[in-house]
Amino acid sequence: MSLRLRLTAFYTLLLALLLAVVAVATLFMMRSSLVGGLDRELMDTYRNYSLVASTLNDPAAQLARDAAGDPIIPRYSFPYSSIQVEALPFYDLPMLVQDLQAADTAQERARLLKYLRTLLDAGRQTIAVDEDRPLRLSDEQLMALIERPDGQLLLDVPVQESRFRDVPTPMRVLVRLAPLQLEPASLGGSLTDLNAAPTLAITYVGRSLAEINGTLAKLQNVIALLFLGGLLTAGTGAYLLAGRALQPLRQVQRAAEGIGGANLTERVPVPGTGDEVQALAQALNGMLGRLEQSFESQRRFTSDASHELRTPVTAISGHAGYLLRRTNPTGQQAESLKIIQSESERLTNLIASLLELARSDSGALVLSRQPVLSGLFLVEIVRELAPLAQAQGTALEVTGQDVHFEGDHDRLKQVVINLVGNALKAGATRVTLGSELASDAAHIHLTVQDDGPGIPQDQLERLFDRFYRLEDSRSRDQGGAGLGLSIAKGIVDAHGGRIWLESELGQGTTAHVELPLGNVPEFDEEDVP
Repeated sequence: MSLRLRLTAFYTLLLALLLAVVAVATLFMMRSSLVGGLDRELMDTYRNYSLVASTLNDPAAQLARDAAGDPIIPRYSFPYSSIQVEALPFYDLPMLVQDLQAADTAQERARLLKYLRTLLDAGRQTIAVDEDRPLRLSDEQLMALIERPDGQLLLDVPVQESRFRDVPTPMRVLVRLAPLQLEPASLGGSLTDLNAAPTLAITYVGRSLAEINGTLAKLQNVIALLFLGGLLTAGTGAYLLAGRALQPLRQVQRAAEGIGGANLTERVPVPGTGDEVQALAQALNGMLGRLEQSFESQRRFTSDASHELRTPVTAISGHAGYLLRRTNPTGQQAESLKIIQSESERLTNLIASLLELARSDSGALVLSRQPVLSGLFLVEIVRELAPLAQAQGTALEVTGQDVHFEGDHDRLKQVVINLVGNALKAGATRVTLGSELASDAAHIHLTVQDDGPGIPQDQLERLFDRFYRLEDSRSRDQGGAGLGLSIAKGIVDAHGGRIWLESELGQGTTAHVELPLGNVPEFDEEDVP
């Protein structure tokens, strides 16, 4: 994954986490606000219920309700609430707390709770709660309610409002343990009877959560849409910003990729960003400067040493030839002189190759471009190498099509002769030279194919390294210095082309040279002499 995509993913993920935190916090605060408002409404409903219950101790009204079969408190008094009251007669709150604390063992607590539930079931009154499926507290909740100083619990539980509804309604329920006026005074009772002490009771006041849940669901959908839209916008923005931030780095990268051994004088652009990219560009330019000095020193040494060696080597070869021609040496002396003369010639060729490489490295390799017809060009090479090939029983042939291109005839001839010479040294019995127009119609493709022993795959790329030679057929005892392919590559690179090898052990080797056609005029085959 590219750095731009990694930065985009990082910033998008960071924003996603931030948006997720904001969304969760928004939903939490909204729910807390809505539920808090609902809790206040439940408390107000409980207070109203307590007031209404205390004002209904009228014997005449009670007789009228009993005759009509109405509950103590009419439904229309609390149309949006579900109310359930469970009386605990014979108890007050301190006595209940004392009995619960006195129940030390689990069995005693279970016995007490069973007794309390019997009282609660017997003294239950409901409004908008199914009598067959009333609200019930667990043992833990009941004990917690008794022990709490405020005698109050807030629960989210499903409530069966009617036996005709199959699905319970999710509700917020306020549970209060407090005295409540439940029993009206008897007919003809005194004022003291009318103000009799209230009964300890557990009151459940519930309000549906459907509206709150619907509001939260809508809010959640809106937040989800905003979240997705924010991610898309943030991802696009982060991608564009990352591309803009990395643009100076890409400029430095492109410039660095275009710098090689032949153009070490060039430098990468230094952006005025004042950040790490600028520091990196300056460091690269410093490194390129040091490399340029090192390469220049190496090239100067190679060139100077080659020039200095040419004179004494020429003198050694000349004196060895003079002694062979003008004196009468013994057989052993003549053999030694011939060896001296042969090695001098070999050293002369090596010095010439080093000078060639030095000129190529320094950019001083001058090309004399001219129109070349590939067929005639390859036939000329075959004609020149025919005696050497016949001497070792190798057949040379030219195939392919004639392609008109522009290049340095002599330099390219040196490249192809070097490739054919390598094939002959490898012991090939057939060498085929070919040429064709490349698939892009802008390059010529030259090939030298042999049926030699082949080259291991792990050594193909290394053959273009200087002084590198195979240990088998292309060995030192055949006079090679390991510079021929390096020189050929330098010539091809100077033409703006490329050279590579393909080989398989036991199947032979094919050398490929691809060169641009260049600016060639219209060519008519009738003009060929």
